[in-house]
Amino acid sequence: MDTLHALGDGFLVALSFQNLALAALGCFLGTIIGALPGLGPSNGVAILIPLAFSLGLPATPALILLTSVYYGAMYGGRISSILINIPGDEPAMMTCLDGYPMAQAGKAGEALAISGIASFVGAFFATWGLVFLAPQLVKVALLFGPAEYFALFALAFATIGGVAARNQIKAAFATGIGLLIAMVGVDLQTGVARFSFNNIHLYDGIDFLVAIVGLFALSEVFVFLEHRAGGGVDATKVPLGRSMPSAKMLGHVTPAVTRGTIVGFLAGVLPGAGASLGSFLAYMLEKKVSGRKGTFGAGDPRGVAAPEAGNNAAAGGALVPMLALGVPGSGTTAVLLSLLLALNITPGPLLFQKHPDVVWGLIAALFIANIMLLALNLPLVKIFVRVLQVPSRYLMPTVAMVSFVGIYGISGSSFDLLVMVGFGIMGWLFRKMDIPLVPVILGVLLGKLMETNLRRELTISDGNWGALLDSPLSIAIWTCAILGFVLPLFIGRFIRPAAVNNEALDSD
Repeated sequence: MDTLHALGDGFLVALSFQNLALAALGCFLGTIIGALPGLGPSNGVAILIPLAFSLGLPATPALILLTSVYYGAMYGGRISSILINIPGDEPAMMTCLDGYPMAQAGKAGEALAISGIASFVGAFFATWGLVFLAPQLVKVALLFGPAEYFALFALAFATIGGVAARNQIKAAFATGIGLLIAMVGVDLQTGVARFSFNNIHLYDGIDFLVAIVGLFALSEVFVFLEHRAGGGVDATKVPLGRSMPSAKMLGHVTPAVTRGTIVGFLAGVLPGAGASLGSFLAYMLEKKVSGRKGTFGAGDPRGVAAPEAGNNAAAGGALVPMLALGVPGSGTTAVLLSLLLALNITPGPLLFQKHPDVVWGLIAALFIANIMLLALNLPLVKIFVRVLQVPSRYLMPTVAMVSFVGIYGISGSSFDLLVMVGFGIMGWLFRKMDIPLVPVILGVLLGKLMETNLRRELTISDGNWGALLDSPLSIAIWTCAILGFVLPLFIGRFIRPAAVNNEALDSD
């Protein structure tokens, strides 16, 4: 009952005119960002963080805006997947397998409607899971000491690449780069400047917002400049057909939505797994359970409903470890974590005690945003389809402008703009070398916290490194971290064939 009472207080916060308007704006912008191939939720949230600061928004409204963008982008990713067989983001990749064949058969409208309804169901029940699971996880987290937190951060680094990581060595390299960046600045314990090269601007370290906007937003601009993809895609050539599925079809896909929601939420709660794993597992489970007749991959509506429910449920599940433990469950929640830290709010067990208005206002806003997204995505789908026609030569300069103006508005430092450009170039190079960017961001965000907890434990134990493995809880976390790093080397063999099949569809 205490949880429901706290949620009721959260609705009082979320139902203010300002927060409702920000949720609606975030849903609209997020759907547009998700529909544009290549941007995705991580880039979308990173691009709009400077906007939230330039508007001078307090913590709760800023979080409501950006989490609405997050949910909206998860919805929007399905549009380009179904209509032009290009996933708006990585989790939407599995939707291509059956969504595009449905569009080719003249059922694009039904596929979009099914995916929208499945996304709503997945996100709605995942938010309820967040309501009840996060407070319980907080009680467990209160048992954590410095050794357990150090192990927990190691778990996040080991698993952030997810099961679909192509190269764990590259992920480890990216993590090391992120930790190295986090070490820049004056050591608060010894007062010694580290990796500052006698540059006074680096004594305070590197602002993680500068790193995030550079790595995600500016690198996308540099990729565009390299390829000079000036034209948009004429998605209006694909006939939408019937805009709503029949009651019989909805009943047919309901079990797939249910299974996808459960699998996706569980995948999202795992640190580092994220929506990509939720989407993949939901699709493969549904194919195994329901695809005996070989209809999957040929336009089966269950092949659209399952992954869409899975990736949206995983998006909600990924907020659980971020809010309760301060460990992001996905790349986008890592970006949201940076927003909390920039607002001097530390996620973790004490967040629910010190800032209940922020937490419960956010959770209540997620319910509202989910209803808004369903209301937007069903009747306005033709408008969002036209977004695919926006030429990149207009879109990318807008992204660059928002990035530069936003970062300068936050810091007022031209040096930070140069640093942001440097991170943009680094992000572009990493993309060319297929090195993941999320571990870099995670290292920048959590590096100092990891170092602080390590030093605390070594101080308490008088320099005994074995103290990091003294408790059963820390041993269990280290075991999960090792498995999380090693298992993708084997499980990835089963995931890559799905990606190959998707690429084959792209070439048809």
